[in-house]
Amino acid sequence: MEKNNVEDNNAQRIEQLEQKVAQLEAALQAAEEVNKAKSSFLSNMSHDIRTPMNAIVGMTAIGLSHIDEKARVQDCLNKIQTASAHLMSLVNDVLDMSRIDSGRLVLNEESFSLADLIHDISVIVRPQAAQKKQDLQIEIGEIQVENLLGDSLHLRQILVNIIGNAVKYTKEKGRIQVRFSQLTGDSKPVDNREQTAGQNFGQNKIWLDFWCRDNGIGMSSEFLKRIFLPFERVHSEATAKIEGTGLGMSIVKNLVESMGGEIRVESREGEGSYFYVRIPLAASPNENQTFALPKGRTVLIAEAGKDRAVQTGDYLKEAGLIPVYQKSGSQAVTYLTEARYEEQMPCALLLGEELSDMPVLNLAFHVRQLAGQEFPIILVSEADWAQLEYRAVRAGINGFVPCPLFKSRLLGVLSKLTGGDSSEDVMAHRKKDYSMYHVLLAEDLELNQEIAVELLSAIGVPVEVADNGLQAVEKFEKSPEGYYGLIFMDIHMPYMDGYEAARRIRKMDRADAEKVRIVAMTADAFVEDVRMAKEAGMDEHISKPVEPSRLQDIIYKQFV
Repeated sequence: MEKNNVEDNNAQRIEQLEQKVAQLEAALQAAEEVNKAKSSFLSNMSHDIRTPMNAIVGMTAIGLSHIDEKARVQDCLNKIQTASAHLMSLVNDVLDMSRIDSGRLVLNEESFSLADLIHDISVIVRPQAAQKKQDLQIEIGEIQVENLLGDSLHLRQILVNIIGNAVKYTKEKGRIQVRFSQLTGDSKPVDNREQTAGQNFGQNKIWLDFWCRDNGIGMSSEFLKRIFLPFERVHSEATAKIEGTGLGMSIVKNLVESMGGEIRVESREGEGSYFYVRIPLAASPNENQTFALPKGRTVLIAEAGKDRAVQTGDYLKEAGLIPVYQKSGSQAVTYLTEARYEEQMPCALLLGEELSDMPVLNLAFHVRQLAGQEFPIILVSEADWAQLEYRAVRAGINGFVPCPLFKSRLLGVLSKLTGGDSSEDVMAHRKKDYSMYHVLLAEDLELNQEIAVELLSAIGVPVEVADNGLQAVEKFEKSPEGYYGLIFMDIHMPYMDGYEAARRIRKMDRADAEKVRIVAMTADAFVEDVRMAKEAGMDEHISKPVEPSRLQDIIYKQFV
């Protein structure tokens, strides 16, 4: 009996040891795979960083050697800009993964416009898709709340990463479909998991649903098991020339789960991929928007696309306007001719991208001749307005609403052009005289000073420069009250950093010390950096490299 017990115990111990050995072997294999992936990552990163750097250095040299050839220099600058943007995305991926691994990821809660967010994403990904002649469709379903509360920075990162990958891994002339919609209340994610992470919005919760489908190269079932691991990339002949860190999807999954959401992916090799994301947000306190519109008036919609026409009409009906639909340009001209004769002209014409019989710009020209110079002719389109503006304005178009179509965008433009909204045009800062205002720039690096001064001077703003935080404090202290209307503050400077400089300015015993707007302008670009800037007394935070349009917006908001 005792012998049997000893044998049983030995057998159990042997089994336990075998299990331990198997676990250790599995852990060793996993560690070796991670180390192999890291080595591959470092090798790829060395190549991926050198590629855009080579373009920047090479194109700079070419541009300098052809300095008198404007077209050649412009081409070089465009390529430098593209390479710089790619280099920034590589750096951001590495920094984001570092923050996630160290547990220092901080979610921000701020008001943002869903329309602006989707428009920004479209601006980023459409040029990439256009280069490959891809059919990229960005659609919106039922959107009940446009102004939301949540972390828009990380949300944008999630969406750009997924759509950007679809563009990357889909061949030329491929098809990519993207769709956004919302669910309100306590709707659970599709897999019915309890949400324990992320932000708690309670009864005010709004689920943002997003999916992206492509007919690209797809992924094997084996790779799908590893897609969210760091440093993993599809390795094939089709992807050999595609640059990236292998961190993007790992970052996406961590961000989605940190925000209390879920992500799913389906894919078949050679057929394409499908990504689904659902994230909880909340309605912003600034959600309610009112537009002064001529209720009861008709609006003519010239659009052959049924879905777009119906969506546009529904928005108009909700605003108290009466939509009238025409599919062709000739029908629209006939309708307007009769309406003018009967003195029943609509209050505006909405031009879609699709007409059955003529280009939209031709119709705009005919209508402008018929209806006069003040009649609102509004183009509703996915086109890049910057490229289209010159021809569109010459044809008679005096309003533009970008797609995907949001109700607030449509009603806002209608309100301005039908006389319901007398607010100043948002582009008035281009013509505004800023010469009577004074801006203080605190920046220690001479090259950064030159860039910032040039960008601000191009807007017409007089700029004074402080080489460090201490100088900025002294300049403000010696200036008359109200002299500086705006201060741009770098963070990392000798003698005194930007945080301390902002705190000292706020503590000064003078009326303008609390009121002067201080904007952090720094390479520190994480959410916690924004929080630290605000805690130091700064009003806003912009990260380097600085977009000229962002500076224009800040100047306009402050001085107009």
